[in-house]
Amino acid sequence: MTLMKQELRKGRISLILWTAIISFLLGVCILIYPEMEHQMNDLSGMFADMGGFSAAFGMDKINFGEFMGFFGVECANVLGLGGAFFAALLGISSLASEEKEKTAEFLLTHPISRTQVVLEKYCAILIQIAILNSVVIIVTLLSAFAIGEFPKDNTLALLFVAYFILQVEIASICFGISSFLDRGGSGSGLGLAALFYFLNIIANLTDQAQFLKYITPFGYTEGADIVATGHIELKYLSLGILFTAIGAVTAFLKYRKKDIS
Repeated sequence: MTLMKQELRKGRISLILWTAIISFLLGVCILIYPEMEHQMNDLSGMFADMGGFSAAFGMDKINFGEFMGFFGVECANVLGLGGAFFAALLGISSLASEEKEKTAEFLLTHPISRTQVVLEKYCAILIQIAILNSVVIIVTLLSAFAIGEFPKDNTLALLFVAYFILQVEIASICFGISSFLDRGGSGSGLGLAALFYFLNIIANLTDQAQFLKYITPFGYTEGADIVATGHIELKYLSLGILFTAIGAVTAFLKYRKKDIS
């Protein structure tokens, strides 16, 4: 577990910064809700009638005047995008960083198999994602209690579960890609996360593009859908889990046979 601990130490500053930024923005978004509650009640109907724009962001499915409606569209996007970018950066740099930083030769001369290298690095990624989400959940609950909101159903929990799985999926896909790289691919990771986000927006705009929801993890983390229906779409989630497994397995298979430069 030495390598995993080293990965956690190496990534601690990035983890602290991303966690602090996402938690702060999410907390502020929740704390301003009381000031916007009455305005949102008046604007909810207007937003629902804005055609394609409303459909793109799910504004036609929920009531902004209610806390969960406001949280599902406005606040959850902070965790969705921020968490996706963080997970992409973790995954895309994990394996490639050894060659980029010229530490691969030193690492692989130690009595540790390549399979163990991949396993410990992957575990470090999952732990960092879990830490970020744990802090975000605590900040969200404290902020909600501070404004007198006490969500009683499981909708809030479903949102957090969905976004956690999204982050694991994106990190796993980028982790698999990282096994093919010999240099840092931060831009590629961020670009992939952004592409997934915009694919979901396109899917919301027209029925002809609905198939894109089977590709993007944002298809099963649609806040408006989860708040409106009270469940996660399993047909999209199941494919997300499959893509997660493919990304992780690809990293194991490729890195075991990779020529390290």
